[in-house]
Amino acid sequence: MTNIYKTKLEGEKKLLEDELSELGKVDKAGHWEATPEDEMNSQEVPDEGDMAERAEDYEERSIKLNVLEARLSDINKALEKIDGENYGICEVCGKEIETDRLEVNPAARTCKECMEKIV
Repeated sequence: MTNIYKTKLEGEKKLLEDELSELGKVDKAGHWEATPEDEMNSQEVPDEGDMAERAEDYEERSIKLNVLEARLSDINKALEKIDGENYGICEVCGKEIETDRLEVNPAARTCKECMEKIV
């Protein structure tokens, strides 16, 4: 059964890495860092409006990148747990995570009961 989840996780990991690479690059510490879009870099003298738009775009890219990087981290942890044979165990209470929860989110770190307590 864990092979099915491993396949799902690896597929999502690939998609996330592709999306992350469109938004940024990995720095020397191994963290993703947003990069500005290149379309405005060709302008010789950007005006204030262009600069504000670039800053806003960079901020949006940074926010998206942070969300995707957090999801990628959860996926990597789940893959490590599969390899360590402790996958599907709630990190809060130690009980098994429900199958239907893992079907929806194979990177789930908590059971339903503990998820509701945290959220």
